[in-house]
Amino acid sequence: MTAVDGQQLLDLARRKTAQSRNALAEVIGDMFNGGGTSLSDRERALMFDILRKVVREVEVSVRQALSERLAARANAPHDLVKMLANDEADVAYPVLTRSPVLRDHDLIEVIRHRTLEHQLAVAVRYTVSEDVSRALVDTGEESVIKALLNNGNAVIAQDTLAYLVEESRRVDSFQEPILARQEMGPDLAKRMFLWVSAALREHIIEHFDLDQDTVDDLLEEAAFAAADKSIEPETEGGADKPARDLESHGLVTPDMLIDALHQGEVGLFVALFARLTELRRTLVMRILFEPGGEGLAIACKAVGMEREPFADIYYTLTRKARPRALANGDTERRRVLTLFDSMSEDGARRVLRKWQREADYLAAIRELELGAA
Repeated sequence: MTAVDGQQLLDLARRKTAQSRNALAEVIGDMFNGGGTSLSDRERALMFDILRKVVREVEVSVRQALSERLAARANAPHDLVKMLANDEADVAYPVLTRSPVLRDHDLIEVIRHRTLEHQLAVAVRYTVSEDVSRALVDTGEESVIKALLNNGNAVIAQDTLAYLVEESRRVDSFQEPILARQEMGPDLAKRMFLWVSAALREHIIEHFDLDQDTVDDLLEEAAFAAADKSIEPETEGGADKPARDLESHGLVTPDMLIDALHQGEVGLFVALFARLTELRRTLVMRILFEPGGEGLAIACKAVGMEREPFADIYYTLTRKARPRALANGDTERRRVLTLFDSMSEDGARRVLRKWQREADYLAAIRELELGAA
């Protein structure tokens, strides 16, 4: 092919006969096949100009062929490719998925004004920018969003991903592809922990840098969420209201605990201790009044109490609540203080966190650990 007859090409486009379509397709093939009859640069420029004029008048099959031919060409005319991108979905698909000529604003315009099929084509595109990803998410179409999440070449901004994390609470099909995204970090993974399946929780534990205490906390919350039940609060006693008021003013301190004990307000001390340690009343009573004082030493160490206030609380509480323990005198006191001195605050906090969890939940964790073993 050594010359391009624009009028003849236009006539071929307008005839719409089988023969004319074949002839037009052959001309387009000559233009892009790279063979011996390929066009010179000047002829190619002229051909592009002619195609701009006739593209709307040719049959769909010819437009499809043109879109396929132009999809991978970096030097294709922008306006022609954009025209094809806004054509019927079958015509638009090749350029929407592959053309490097299309710009973000072109793609966003297609997303906002064309069909679901066009949106899906953009979602699986070989590259998708943050702005285009955001526009796809804004459609609210679950199939489009899932296709985007499964596109490893797409870039998703953190605010967009955070929104999708929240959406995954109600759309289960988002959960697995979200957790596989390279943009996903531990903070967002922890937010998903409450509503994902057990298998995906294992994925989170395995792939994100979460310490064991964090995992235990998340598992506990997830267990309660899965059970879909609330924990009935313990009956509030007479000392609970003043303890709550003191806590709201930041006055639950070791000195306050000691004052309550010295004044004989054991009920208030128990309520304050429960607030300070965030333990249930039944467990607080067990820790405070069990023989030995180990539980009291661990709880006080865990909340950062110094040695002297702990010793004062232990001695006063023992005198008031466990007078028989005084028979051992200094020996018992030295043993408990030695335990208090020897343990680390971090270690005590880990024990306290275990106590703060429900007994049934701890049993479930043990079963999970045995199953994993």
